[in-house]
Amino acid sequence: MPSNAFDLDGRTALVTGAATGLGRGIALALAEAGADIVAVHHRHDPADLARRVRDLGRRLVALGADLSDAGQARDMFERASQQCGHIDILVNNAGIIRRADLPEFPEQDWHEVMAVNLTTPFLLSQAAARHMIERGRGGKIIHVASMLSYQGGIRVVSYAASKHGVMGLTRAMANELAPHGINVNAIAPGYMATANTQALRDDFKRSAEILGRIPAGRWGEPEDLAGAAVFLASPASDYVHGITIPVDGGWLAR
Repeated sequence: MPSNAFDLDGRTALVTGAATGLGRGIALALAEAGADIVAVHHRHDPADLARRVRDLGRRLVALGADLSDAGQARDMFERASQQCGHIDILVNNAGIIRRADLPEFPEQDWHEVMAVNLTTPFLLSQAAARHMIERGRGGKIIHVASMLSYQGGIRVVSYAASKHGVMGLTRAMANELAPHGINVNAIAPGYMATANTQALRDDFKRSAEILGRIPAGRWGEPEDLAGAAVFLASPASDYVHGITIPVDGGWLAR
């Protein structure tokens, strides 16, 4: 193991959904550890992220893509590898959520959530695996799972199903890619203060129920994922394959 096992200098990390929320926090953490960043965005401008990354002395390439479109997802990875020469770390962070009671849950919402949360991570990981195997230098693939990779939730059937799928995808991919020196792992954030949880945080009763179960006594922040992200992206995790690390303030311990 190198003297600084968490050093990402010379590596390039592609992070989806990097302009806001958890993706932004992960991208900044990787840049602080020394990585250049490919920030994939759709509806949000990554200008502030770009400024922060460049202030750290790292390079940022911003690529727009609608990750609900499989063709755009494939093309985006090709564009990233061409512009940067190599992708060493892939973080599949982008995700969406739809809420409705099960009997009325719209079929279109089911398909949209599955496309972004599960199909796109598979396609990008497949492209990354080909790229990393061809280079012969290994690599890191990190999925962003969820507490709902372990639980069923309420009124979020497509999200829960997709995040269970992400955990399964992590394990299956790890089995096949470990012999190539490619680590596939996941982070499962707990209840985080992001746009995806705004409706819950605005619901006083539901928010109080959630906080009452979190031993840390607060909603998580994107910065709370920094340690796990850098660990899984760095040489420190070279013998770690197929795990999902909860970063949840103790939620699963209750």
